[in-house]
Amino acid sequence: MASREKTPAPQSGDGKLLDYARLMRLDKPVGIYLLLWPTLWALWFAADGTPPLHLLLIFVAGTVLMRSAGCVINDFADRNFDGHVERTKHRPIAAGRVSPREALVLFAVLALLALAVAAPLNALALGLSVPAAALAASYPFAKRFHSLPQAHLGIAFSWGIPMAFAAVTGSVDWTMAGLLMAANLAWVIAYDTLYAMVDREDDLKIGVKSSAILFGSADRLIVGLLHGVSLLLLALAGLRAGLNGAYFAGLALAGLAAVHQQWQVRHRDRAACFSAFLQNNRFGALVFIGLLVAHLTS
Repeated sequence: MASREKTPAPQSGDGKLLDYARLMRLDKPVGIYLLLWPTLWALWFAADGTPPLHLLLIFVAGTVLMRSAGCVINDFADRNFDGHVERTKHRPIAAGRVSPREALVLFAVLALLALAVAAPLNALALGLSVPAAALAASYPFAKRFHSLPQAHLGIAFSWGIPMAFAAVTGSVDWTMAGLLMAANLAWVIAYDTLYAMVDREDDLKIGVKSSAILFGSADRLIVGLLHGVSLLLLALAGLRAGLNGAYFAGLALAGLAAVHQQWQVRHRDRAACFSAFLQNNRFGALVFIGLLVAHLTS
């Protein structure tokens, strides 16, 4: 569905910067956390609990920049759709406060900054950053072509895992990295389905595809199963790494958080689905806390 582009109204410099910050979703940092947790899991697994500080700083900064860039290109891609969705109609591009051209320039700047931050990494880690960037840039367009764009997002959000192994060890243990990537893929599809459930009615009207539409009335069941699969794979990774009970206690608490999300969305209310999506930050944090404590007490 196409719509006429709006001409942004003149703004002060401060107002424009605030709109750029909103376009990058810096006022809604939960997306940063959801991308950061699996990256931290990978750093701690790869480094046996003691990742070098410079690598930790690089990956944290890279996460912030890539998530910001992803939000910008997402809103650029959705500029003709967001105005028709209640939750997104006030976003800077949809509301006409930032032009599509400005968004593309901002995306390019953020991508270049992310590349500069990653420059100190070894050749293997840098090489893996290329598909990471391609996945992040292409995700917003996936919903035009297939019914499970959440899987595309899950792969994009998982690519920091092999990069972390490469950066720490100079190689990738694909068995361990694969377990973490598969666990994260299942988790991302679970929480992004909850997110898509918020917009399901609007998406049906404008023809945008999502897992919430694909799963239909089985949405809650599939979300619950995906959370379970994620926890099972994380448990297998912990067993392979020989982690102690603190890690598995963290997984158990994360499981309780997932059960609570099921209770929240029992009526599929929009606000409740969005709240359950946000609660996945707690899920990822609990897994990491268990991992951290396991290494500190081993």
